[in-house]
Formats: sequence, structure tokens, C-alpha cells
Amino acid sequence: MLDQKLIRENPACVEENLSLRGKVYDITRIHELTVRKKEIDIEISSLQSESKKLSKLIGQEIRKCQDNNSKELNNLKKKGNEYRIKISEFEEKQRILDEQINNEISNLPNFPSKDAPTGKDESNNVQVKTWGNPLKANNLKSHWEIGESLNLFESIKSTKMSKSRFITLIGNGARLERALINFMLDMHTKNGYLELMTPALVNSESLKGSGQLPKFSNESFKCSNDDLWLSPTAEVPLTAFHKNEIIDPKRLPIKYVAYSPCFRREAGSYGKDTKGLIRLHQFNKVELYWFCNPSKSLEAHKKITSDAENILQKLELPYRLVDICTGDLGFSSSRTFDLEVWLPSSKCYREISSCSNCLDFQARRSAIRTKIDKKNTYLHTLNGSGLAIGRTMAAILENGQQSDGSVKIPDSLVPYFGSNFLKTP
Repeated sequence: MLDQKLIRENPACVEENLSLRGKVYDITRIHELTVRKKEIDIEISSLQSESKKLSKLIGQEIRKCQDNNSKELNNLKKKGNEYRIKISEFEEKQRILDEQINNEISNLPNFPSKDAPTGKDESNNVQVKTWGNPLKANNLKSHWEIGESLNLFESIKSTKMSKSRFITLIGNGARLERALINFMLDMHTKNGYLELMTPALVNSESLKGSGQLPKFSNESFKCSNDDLWLSPTAEVPLTAFHKNEIIDPKRLPIKYVAYSPCFRREAGSYGKDTKGLIRLHQFNKVELYWFCNPSKSLEAHKKITSDAENILQKLELPYRLVDICTGDLGFSSSRTFDLEVWLPSSKCYREISSCSNCLDFQARRSAIRTKIDKKNTYLHTLNGSGLAIGRTMAAILENGQQSDGSVKIPDSLVPYFGSNFLKTP
């Protein structure tokens, strides 16, 4: 959430920063609301000050007057009651304005970093580097063709169980998924992350805190009888884990890793990636999350990205690092580095992790602070996939495919999977 004070005092600056996202943001209404709110705050403060002075006068009058029903005392009490009524009326106006302002501001995205490439869409993203040697050959199979031939997963029966874009992993497919989850969790915990296993159902406040609500309500699945949603990513409960807390600066940075199932409607993506493991309504992911001192978040962004890269390198999967332009940034992100893994069948790189620095955007929405120079200050949050499991499996199947129809398992994964190759049952 953006700073209400900045919106009130410098709306032109806010609109200028938001315009870097490639569209025009008119915050005139929000600015007017914040100005009105400030006027009411001042009025309430003034009335409360006068009311306190009057309370002292009433106390003095009671002490010096033998008659508690004296005209002077009654007049003072009457005036005190008038102050209380006025304060109550203004506080109700304040409450309504607070709600209106929060609703309006919660729809505004984060400011893009000045260091992010300027651009309107993904075509303006900048490739920073590549790693590994992409497999390029004729007659390469797609991961879903490999999965079918090795009986790793089933989509048709899954459609009968639920609907399209769900999948059931079978035998070695389920085993490989489990091996990847355990491998990633072990790698990250050895690298200083504390593992959490969070709820799969989260409330609306948690989704608001991380930035999924209200803007992306159509992307998530909601339980009709409760204020609960299926979590679209562990980023949501991890953000909410320290909601309304003041964290001791000595504890920073706090680094969490969490495996979780993720649920997304994928609204607007129908017709894309209808086969295989790339775009499902339910998928597994290992998430990395940092809470850090604001002065350290740029350094932390490089480190969280490096930690996600390390998994790809250990799995021997070719990838590229992409600096996301201002017009393609996620709602809560100020700057994002995408990791895109090579998929030989489509002869292109596909996103497997987005590592984002959200600055104080989520912390402000979730009231998560730390002490800096004895003052309560919003800390910075960062998140990144470490990695998306289904897409990692797809990349292993395609990059490890052999001429005899088997798939070579990366050496680092063999102790978790228990074999060097996936073969026809």
C-alpha cells in the first residue's frame, strides 16, 4: 500500500511514479479524500484538547463548590457533553473516510523501481544472462508426451474428478514431485531459511496484505460459506505470519521457505498451455520469503534470486535471468527478476520463478514494522519461487530425455528419487 501522507502532500509525485507502469493513474479523488481526512483529524484533535481543558475546569468547580447542581457546574457539564457529541460525530466521519481511503489506495500498485527497465509489456524485458547449454535437436518430445509414455500423470481422469487443468500424478510422477519438494526444502534450509508449513486456506485480510485483494479476486477460489480462500501462493500466509507485529531489528533478516499447494483460476489464460504441467489450477511450489531492514533490501533481492538460481544449477537446467520492465511488473513488486527455464520442445524459455522486492508495500498493508533509530518503521519484504515444482518437472523431463525414451535424473536429485533414470514401466 502506498503512503497516505505522500498521496496527500504530493499527488503529482505519486501519479508520476505510477505512470512508469505504462498507464495513466488519476488519483484526484483519493487525494481529495486524504485532504478531507486530515482536516477532520485536526478538528478531532482540537475538540479533544478543548474537552480536556473543560474536564479540568469541571474538576476545579466540583472541588470549590458545595453544590454539585450549581448553575456554573451544570453549564460546564452541558458544554462537556456537547464536545463529546461533536467528537463522536467527527470520529464517525473519520471512520467512513478511513474505509473509503483504504479501499481506494488498496487498488493502487507499488511504485516501480527507478532501476527497473522502462517499458510497456514483456517485449521490453531485458535479458541479463543465460546459464547452461540449451538442448536443441529435431524430433524432441514435449513433457506431456514423455509423461504419457512413462505413465507419470493423468489428466483425462482428473477432469472427471474435478475439471480441466487439474492433473493426477502417478507412480514415478508422484515420486519425482515428492523428490523435488524435499530436495528444494533441504537446499534452502541448509542455506539459512527456516521452513514453515502454512495453512492452505487464508482469510481476506491476508490476501489484502500481500496484494492479491481486492484487485485479483477473480484469480482465486473462495469458499462460499466462510471468509476463506484457497491460497494462490505461500507468499500470502508468509506475509500474514507477522501481521500487526513490530519485529526486533536484531532478528532481521528473517528468511522463510515454505512448500505449499497453490490454487489459481488462471482467468484469461484459456487456450494457453492446455496440456501438461505448465498452467494448472492446482500446483505445488516451494516459496522463499524475506523480511529485512529497508537499507538491506537491494542486497537481499540479489541474494534471494541467487538462491533460486542455485536450484536450477544443481538440477543442471539451462535458464536465463530477465529484468522485468516497469510495465510488466506484478502489482506488489517494485522490481522483479524472472528466472526462465529452457523447454526444448517449444524452443523457448518459460518462467519458473519470479523474485521480487516489494519494498514496504506489503509491510504497510499488513502493519509489519521494525525499530530504526527508536522509531517504528515499515520493513521490506521480498519473495521468490524456489521453485515451481510442476514446471521444474516439465523441464527435467524435456531436458533429460534420451533416445531410448527414458529420462536422465539430475545427479543432485538421485539421492531423493532413488534412481538415475525414469524408464517405461
